[in-house]
Amino acid sequence: MPEPLPPLWTAQEIALATGGRVEGGVFDASGLTYNSREIGPGDLFLALKGARDGHDFAGSAFEAGAAGALVERPVDGGPCIVVPDTQKALEALGAAARDRAPHIRRGAVTGSVGKTSVTQAIKAGLDLAGPAHASIKSYNNHIGVPLTLARMPASVERAVFEIGMNAPGEIAPLSKLVQPHAACVTTVGPVHIEAFSDGEAGVAREKAAIFQGLGPGGLAIVNGDNPWFDTLHQAALHVGARVATFGSETFHDARLIDFVPFDGGARVTAEVWGRTHVFPLRQSGFHWGLNSLAVILMLDALDVPVETALTALGEFSPLSGRGEIRTVHIPGGAFTLIDESYNANPLSMKAGFLSLAAKPVERGGRRVVVLTDMLELGDQSRALHAGLSEPIEAAAIDLVHAAGPEMRHLYDAISPERRGVWAPTASDLADQARDLVGPGDIVMVKGSNGSKASLVAAALLRLERDEVPGA
Repeated sequence: MPEPLPPLWTAQEIALATGGRVEGGVFDASGLTYNSREIGPGDLFLALKGARDGHDFAGSAFEAGAAGALVERPVDGGPCIVVPDTQKALEALGAAARDRAPHIRRGAVTGSVGKTSVTQAIKAGLDLAGPAHASIKSYNNHIGVPLTLARMPASVERAVFEIGMNAPGEIAPLSKLVQPHAACVTTVGPVHIEAFSDGEAGVAREKAAIFQGLGPGGLAIVNGDNPWFDTLHQAALHVGARVATFGSETFHDARLIDFVPFDGGARVTAEVWGRTHVFPLRQSGFHWGLNSLAVILMLDALDVPVETALTALGEFSPLSGRGEIRTVHIPGGAFTLIDESYNANPLSMKAGFLSLAAKPVERGGRRVVVLTDMLELGDQSRALHAGLSEPIEAAAIDLVHAAGPEMRHLYDAISPERRGVWAPTASDLADQARDLVGPGDIVMVKGSNGSKASLVAAALLRLERDEVPGA
């Protein structure tokens, strides 16, 4: 029989790392979470204070099998480690996880578009190379990053962390906590710009702050095709980092030569460190040409061979709501659903239209987009929504359905023959799902997570179950 795995943390280790005191007995923790509904037997429950006080849920956590709790005041139900501030204690525990395993090669990823998918693609490559660890979901903020660090077993060889932001000053502290050996900025665009007085320039500086966590000899990986390349490059040089670039020009360390989409994927031709590679992807979006190069450079920096990276990329499927492709059968035939409902911004919208334009359509079918509001664009929101009319026209999109007050600006800007249905909310649009599509159509659903584009995607998927006899 295999030997049992050592605990992730003992009570004594947690107390030492956080400066807390053990009350109610010692314990071993096999995992940790701040969500009492996600507790598994043997987990440490983190009583964080947010919109609700986590201490109120400690009892439920113990009933679900929590081994102990990290708290600011003693609670009933099981042993605790009492600390002055649970958020700071979580950060200290993350730092302790990092320091107790100096052999682990760590990478960090940020960017206005693609950071979650790129992070998970890197994780796929790390898994092929040996025991690895990574962020789950979009755990990329002041809670998610230290939580991911604190969950990192000392036995793994490599790890990758996603780092995000909503406002100035958030990325640098998280990167300094991770202390990555390599850090990547996928791209910079008009995302979260309402939080920055100088708009996209502020976003670029904030994304560049990821390089502040690099130590001596660390590698900064930068999108050389991005308009904010100089800002990113100078920030990397300022901290003494080495720089590797990816892009479409001959001088880049990883150069995209060709990207050919096909049904269910794409073929990429690229030159990496002077060697030409041709490899398949299960992603068909044009932005995955450059994304794949970012993945290869990051994996190379974490001591994963290029051949292993190419294998991982060839097997990596689109994440939920980030380019999943489904065939939905309805009376008279079927339509293709491209689910991009998890998030959206002007950059990813334009990339999506370009990818949709490259897909062949059956005779009688149409290229259809179903769009909900892009959020956090501040006083530029109206212009950025209306401005999507140009790439829609350029991509020869046949029909545009839209939901939300901001998308009304786009709806009014597009040519009348392209106008489909507009509704005040995504829920209202979802109620009209049967009227949005027809047999042979290729349909992309895209919008910010907060504007509920996923409701429309789910309603379109349900058409198969609701309308096909015997389904």
